[in-house]
Amino acid sequence: MGKIVAVCTSERKGMRKKNVGEGILKVNFGLEGDAHGGDWHRMVSLLAMESIKTMQDKGLKVGPGDFAENLTTEGLELFTLPIGTKLKIGETSIGEVTQIGKECHTKCAIFYQAGDCVMPKEGIFIRLLEGGAVRVGDNIEVIPT
Repeated sequence: MGKIVAVCTSERKGMRKKNVGEGILKVNFGLEGDAHGGDWHRMVSLLAMESIKTMQDKGLKVGPGDFAENLTTEGLELFTLPIGTKLKIGETSIGEVTQIGKECHTKCAIFYQAGDCVMPKEGIFIRLLEGGAVRVGDNIEVIPT
């Protein structure tokens, strides 16, 4: 079991997200108020704090939201979860892993600073099967099959 350490949104695509502390996960959309929301297979993005720490260890001053992830987690090795894995987020939300990593078409500022970026390899994306509130400190856990 892991924990949610940040709930992040941005008003526009292509910018770092800010930790807003809590939000509403909506079926057929994603995180309410986020520019990346929509009815598609990448409704919500997740990145582990452990992955962010890898970049911090390279000397970057980065933290939750800087990789444009919606939910920053701790305690789960997200990128090892198979496509189709179901996750319980908070009290009521359920998401299904739809994609591991992503193609980085345009290199971001983090790539140019460090020569690498973790989101394209270690970030994951989910679609929501059930929605509800999510806040910092909530549990996130793999639902056994």
